[in-house]
Amino acid sequence: MATSVRARPDGSPPPAAPPSSPGPRGRRFPGGLRSTLYRWDIKAIPYVFVTPFFLTFAAFGLFPLIYTGWLSLHRVELGGDPTWKGLENYTDLATSEFFWNALFNTFTIGVIATVPQLLMALGLAHLLNYKLRGRGFFRVAILAPYATSIAAATLVFAQLFNTDYGMINGVLGWIGIDPVNWESSKWPAQIAISVIVTWRWTGYNALIYLAAMQAVPQDLYEAASLDGASRWRQFLSVTIPSIRPTILFTIVVSTIGATQLFGEPMLFGGSVGISGGSGNQFQTLSLLMYEKGWVTGALGQASAIAWVMLLLLLLVGGVQALVSRHNRTKLGG
Repeated sequence: MATSVRARPDGSPPPAAPPSSPGPRGRRFPGGLRSTLYRWDIKAIPYVFVTPFFLTFAAFGLFPLIYTGWLSLHRVELGGDPTWKGLENYTDLATSEFFWNALFNTFTIGVIATVPQLLMALGLAHLLNYKLRGRGFFRVAILAPYATSIAAATLVFAQLFNTDYGMINGVLGWIGIDPVNWESSKWPAQIAISVIVTWRWTGYNALIYLAAMQAVPQDLYEAASLDGASRWRQFLSVTIPSIRPTILFTIVVSTIGATQLFGEPMLFGGSVGISGGSGNQFQTLSLLMYEKGWVTGALGQASAIAWVMLLLLLLVGGVQALVSRHNRTKLGG
């Protein structure tokens, strides 16, 4: 039964009830302290959550980058005071045969390692995309090289490619080929290092391709099969165009990894690994940067090499952006 509100004896309306405090359900009325705190909570909490990332990035990412750029404009020796040199470190690199040799070695090792690696990864992913017995086991097995330590894998391959007692030269001798000097010769050494990189990263890229292939609609394969297309034709006409952005992504990532190649050539060369062999035959930009900074003590030159590597990576990223925009424009048109 509804409760009636009685008027005053003089006929005036009853006084309004005072505003109640927030109830148990958390109602808040505008203008109160809790309402202000609530608004601040909604606006500030997201920034509080992302602040640790930005602080960590500023301390360990942005500051070293800016400081390295500052060092690249100075002459800095280990334990000494910096001396302003301007762009002299960069001009010295432009006339340095060691820099151009390292840049060429980085490019050739990158090509020798990346092209077979991605082609084999595409083939493995295509096979694993079909219903095979033990498919789950093979998917885990091809990722095992990626989980292996760089040091362990490189030391094993260094023994396999050993000139005197390595198994590779033993197999070549069985088929009538003379032993190859895998460590001292330029191209054999670069091929050996590329084999290590290919062995380690093929399975990783294959799983990336496999994930992209599984996202391709089955209707496309069924339509191609009805038109009489073989599996190879379906692979070329359906799979490759559908995963083209993923292929471009792996090309860029592999190129970045090749530019920063350090552990495999250093460990493969043993005592002369930092210099990239006795004749710098497989010295990469990363090895040259390390040698300049921590062996010869020229931190300014090492910083200049680091910034050149950064510019190369930005160039690769720019090319990727242009290719992606061209593909989107082509598809949209």
